[in-house]
Amino acid sequence: MPTVRLSGTILGPEDPSRAIRAQLLFDLFNSGWDINNSNGNEQITLTNIEQKIINTQAFIFTPGATLEDLFNACSIFVGYQTLDKNLAAKPAIILNSDGSWDGFFTMLDHLTKLGTIKQNYRDYLFETRTVDETIERLNSFPKTGLPPIDREPLEEVPPIVEDVCPPPAELLANVCVFCSASLEDEVYLSAGESLGSQLAENLLGCVSGAGRTGIMGAVVRGTVNANGWSAGSNVPHIIELEGLPDGLSCFWLRDDIYTRMEVMIENSDAFVIFPGGAGTVQELLALMIFHQQGNPLMKGKPVIIFNRENKDGIAFWEPIVSLLEKFCKPEKYTVVEQLDEIVPTIMNLLELKP
Repeated sequence: MPTVRLSGTILGPEDPSRAIRAQLLFDLFNSGWDINNSNGNEQITLTNIEQKIINTQAFIFTPGATLEDLFNACSIFVGYQTLDKNLAAKPAIILNSDGSWDGFFTMLDHLTKLGTIKQNYRDYLFETRTVDETIERLNSFPKTGLPPIDREPLEEVPPIVEDVCPPPAELLANVCVFCSASLEDEVYLSAGESLGSQLAENLLGCVSGAGRTGIMGAVVRGTVNANGWSAGSNVPHIIELEGLPDGLSCFWLRDDIYTRMEVMIENSDAFVIFPGGAGTVQELLALMIFHQQGNPLMKGKPVIIFNRENKDGIAFWEPIVSLLEKFCKPEKYTVVEQLDEIVPTIMNLLELKP
């Protein structure tokens, strides 16, 4: 039998989502589905999430969205975007009967308008309002399927070889920059290259997703051109789409985007959330979840959100900042609006002297 994975946790007998989850369980069993996480007590980690995706044929996100639920839904969409073969022909349905997912959709709409999400995400994340609509959507999916993602592998893929080496002793800290690998606006590319240069000039190592294109490639290029130390991690199927940047000092090869994030977090002392798309949102949510869990990988590691305004006066990350206010304590992240504020803020939060 096919298996569907439910999100969410039921918090006792008075939980308002309890009745709708019970109806979901009944109707799914009646429709011939086996159910993973029926009780809402399975723990998802960066280490095990890809295996859970492999073992699942469909995903239903339930009302009462939590930070973990937002991360998992965003991860599914990023998997579609990056042509993860383990997500091929697997539907993801968001049952938004209580409106708890509205902020998530507002954020994706915002990024779509800014051009960092190029697909119509509603063609991949199906929103429903009732259990009946959810079951109908799930059972009709084989006839409709998912539209193809318009991305083709590179004609020439560089050799993919892990090259692990320690940072030089003079480095004060490593800063991980999460950002877009697809945004090609010259203003953002110039800002990314400038940030990479500023990190190098202040003896800060640059950790990235090791993409050659977009802002990600520009940040690495800025660090390398300023003779800085640059490390990154990537996975084979994304390298086949985007290539690898020149000049990386250290490269960690991983099998999936989740363990890729984990090694980047482990080897960084601070994080910058630069303009990006769904992948950058996914990474920011992972950092916030680690902070909430008290994960030792995030102990003493600040997160800086670069919420710059574009030429129309629109703050890039305003919807995600508003969303985080509902889930996270304000001291878990710092918002800056000017490029030249980023490095001084890092130095101050890490108590480093130039």
